[in-house]
Amino acid sequence: MITVASADEMFNLGIKLAAHFKRGDLVLINGPLGAGKTVLAQGIGSGLGITDVTSPTFVISRVHKASLPLIHVDAYRLLDTENPNLYIDDLDLDIENSVTVIEWGGAESARLSEDRLEITIDRSDELRKVDIRTVGNRWTGFSL
Repeated sequence: MITVASADEMFNLGIKLAAHFKRGDLVLINGPLGAGKTVLAQGIGSGLGITDVTSPTFVISRVHKASLPLIHVDAYRLLDTENPNLYIDDLDLDIENSVTVIEWGGAESARLSEDRLEITIDRSDELRKVDIRTVGNRWTGFSL
């Protein structure tokens, strides 16, 4: 569990995470509204050399081209749909050649890869608590 006291610290956590990423990595970020999911994604983008990461809430996904591309998805608006799996598939995400970060990524997103990071942000008090769960062989032995 990592304790984060500010938006700058959340951003810097994203930069630290990005140093570990390679093509095909999937990252699911969950937490309540205002927890810092997009700030974390912006830090990941910065760590990959991308400066224009904004929330894709209304467009659902954005592709950021770089030497290691970033696909940033906000699945929030898909959660109430009849079949979120279908909508995730319709996005035609090129996860094999990019780092894919999905905010509000639940089971419908987890099925995209057996290897992933599942990040949960708890903002139940002043300090956010960030839990990073590794799934799959790709992340064996991972630590920050």
